[in-house]
Amino acid sequence: MIGDCKTAALVGKDGSIDWLCWPRFDSDACFAKLLGGQGNGFWLITPHDDIRATSRCYRKDTLILETTFETASGKATVIDFMLPRGASSDLVRIVRGDEGEVALCMELVLRFGYGATTPWVTRLKDGTMRAVAGPDMVVMRSPANFRGENFKTVAQFTLAEGESMPFVLSYGPSHLDAPAPIDPHEALGQCETFWRDWTARTRTDGPYSHAIERSLITLKGLTYLPSGGIVAAPTTSLPEQFGGQRNWDYRLCWLRDATLTLLALMNAGVYDEAAAWRDWLQRAVAGSPGETQIMYGLMGERRLTEWEVPWLPGYADSRPVRVGNAAHEQFQLDVYGEVMDALDQARKGGLTVTDEGWQVQRAMVDHVAKVWDRPDSGIWETRGPRQHFVYSKVMAWVCFDRAIKGVEAHGLEGPVAAWREIRDRIHAEVCDKGFDTRRNSFRAAYDSDLLDASLLLIAQTGFVTPDDPRFVGTVEAIERTLMLDGFVMRYNTNDMHDGLLPGEGAFLACSFWLADAYVSIGRREDAVTLFNRLLGIRNDLGLIAEEYDPRHRRQQGNFPQAFSHVALINTAFNLTRITKPQEQRADGHGGQRPQGDAQNVAAPGGIRRPEASSRSR
Repeated sequence: MIGDCKTAALVGKDGSIDWLCWPRFDSDACFAKLLGGQGNGFWLITPHDDIRATSRCYRKDTLILETTFETASGKATVIDFMLPRGASSDLVRIVRGDEGEVALCMELVLRFGYGATTPWVTRLKDGTMRAVAGPDMVVMRSPANFRGENFKTVAQFTLAEGESMPFVLSYGPSHLDAPAPIDPHEALGQCETFWRDWTARTRTDGPYSHAIERSLITLKGLTYLPSGGIVAAPTTSLPEQFGGQRNWDYRLCWLRDATLTLLALMNAGVYDEAAAWRDWLQRAVAGSPGETQIMYGLMGERRLTEWEVPWLPGYADSRPVRVGNAAHEQFQLDVYGEVMDALDQARKGGLTVTDEGWQVQRAMVDHVAKVWDRPDSGIWETRGPRQHFVYSKVMAWVCFDRAIKGVEAHGLEGPVAAWREIRDRIHAEVCDKGFDTRRNSFRAAYDSDLLDASLLLIAQTGFVTPDDPRFVGTVEAIERTLMLDGFVMRYNTNDMHDGLLPGEGAFLACSFWLADAYVSIGRREDAVTLFNRLLGIRNDLGLIAEEYDPRHRRQQGNFPQAFSHVALINTAFNLTRITKPQEQRADGHGGQRPQGDAQNVAAPGGIRRPEASSRSR
């Protein structure tokens, strides 16, 4: 992945850019080969002769990608990056000769509207190529001798050691003048400075510092800078089951990512982005609490209509390709708790709270008081019948618990006695209806014999303490029933009716959650083993998707996945830091124990924002 904090492109090992939505993450793709074929758009730069070896890496502390090709006659490197700047968006490729002499070729196929629309291409007086279709315009500038051929733009050139050939592709609205030209070599220096200045402000010390840093850079690259929203992934419809129908659009911002994302950012010292994410969150949910959605657009848009793209066959023939996400219309009770928890963590981390923000939260709590006892679609957004999911009820408990903390710990105003009564009633009901005494485990839903991996989070919410026998029993039950060759499935799709055909891989965030649970119940060695196994399945650039198929040893689902990278960061901190994210999250009450348990032990304090973190971009 390369990106400019407004959109992102995916570059293959073969030197082909096969996915790019311009000008935003959620815009129509102009390169859609990833979900179709060459006729749906791509941009390839590769040696003309046979390739003996290929290697690639990110330039240190940046999102600048370098892909080196070796042929019989020499070596050449393609340097790919997107420059964060003003209204325009630029995709820059600089080809550098490293050794000997290498003949290279370039093929550019622009197809707007997710690969459906061939643009009208003209050559301007200054040699610029301009491609226009409806509202979209892309221009290419390069000293290479490029030409049109069979509805694509091609070029051939040869580089000796020390020589280079730049290509700059820029996007702009078609009704305006072409975007201003940039010097590609100066842009490379500016891009490198942008990323290195940013990473220099992060705190990633410890044995997993490189993995943490790469994940933080990925999260930064998935941030829509104008609003502070963080997309779940830059892709749509990469399959959770190859050849199947579990293909969803993840170029949106989910509320349930909020708490874990805030903890990851603040613990890494990234307070500007944490504050921007908190502000986006408050703006997105502002309004009637009954109309709160589980996800929003990059600027907080609410209309996310789902439709299918029939002309794209899908990755690995996985149909349908979907744009938009119908799950935004679902009732998912847990998101209210996620919002309240995230804003509580923001307060503890030193991010200011406004009167208006607290009033929004109070309205949300009042709404949850009316709806917490209703069935919902749950954290996994199942498209089957609604159920009384246990994790949803736990997060309703969190909603009231964090509201109480806002009053008691931060001096805000609210009816604490009424909130405490509802909180305790929810806790009692979950322990009665949501716990399977025969199996000594919490269950996925009331009146269900099934499990789901979200139960691994209930101790870090503070609902119970980690050493509660009920939580330990839940961890052990998940080990017995939801493990797939050493990784964790979110639930068993063969048993749980979710409205789709069964079959998917292990959900990577859940595997990180199991490592967190191991830490909390004293099984550190198991946690380290699992964490290292998870690090080992990242691709060669340290990127991870939503899911993993351990039997075929391949990632699956949308890529790269923000939730997976957030989980990686938090697990690394849980393993290496005295003040652990999962203890910060439960801080202030230590959970509720059954009668007769040992006395509670207070968790460490919340995050404290260092003075040095106050800075501007």
